[in-house]
Amino acid sequence: MISRRDNRIKRHKRVRAKIYGTKSRPRLSVFKSHKHIHLQLIDDEKSTTIVAASTKDIEWKTPKKNVAAAVAKLLAEKAKGAGVTEVVFDRGGYIYHGRIEAVGKALREAGLKI
Repeated sequence: MISRRDNRIKRHKRVRAKIYGTKSRPRLSVFKSHKHIHLQLIDDEKSTTIVAASTKDIEWKTPKKNVAAAVAKLLAEKAKGAGVTEVVFDRGGYIYHGRIEAVGKALREAGLKI
């Protein structure tokens, strides 16, 4: 049997074949676990992380959707400090629903163009 994780990884590989981040428009990589969410802006040309944010960086006790939005706003502030205004959204094979959707909306509200 193929697990849900294996299906997600398959989707992620398929999407990553088409998505590429540059210094001016880095790739926003999303990883979520049951407890945390991690966001990174990655320059694929140099294979470096420009900016990163995680639930480990903030205090939280609210629902996970709200926490994901708070982490996205933190990442947007850091990205603006690094001079990034546009990103390529890499949802990591996750369905655009729930926490992933909250991240996308929060980034748009914070001023990043996706």
